[in-house]
Amino acid sequence: MDKTIGFLERLINFAGVRHRVLLSNIANSDTPGYRAKDVSFSGILKEEGVRLMKSNPRHMTVSEMEDSIEIQQRDQRTWKDQNNVELDMEVAKMTENALLYNASIRLLNTRLRMFRNAIRGMR
Repeated sequence: MDKTIGFLERLINFAGVRHRVLLSNIANSDTPGYRAKDVSFSGILKEEGVRLMKSNPRHMTVSEMEDSIEIQQRDQRTWKDQNNVELDMEVAKMTENALLYNASIRLLNTRLRMFRNAIRGMR
């Protein structure tokens, strides 16, 4: 139908997968030896052919794009029980992920509304 709709669908699915991974980290915050996991956003951009360009020296750069979206263990400091989950960090990541999800839903709704209005206008 539309490339934008397909891309937004993938973003929504990505946010759902990341939400489950982050929830798993929180649920296992007291599990000895548990290693926090995350999902890379850059992989979805590469798959969709989106290139992020730095047009201003103050813009953030994007690290190497990965071939696909995959769940990765995070290497960060560990506690005495070899668990590396930091609850504050996980809550912040969940908030960031919720913002991505909500923005994607709003953009998808707007795009569909545009199509609906165009179809109504053709009658």
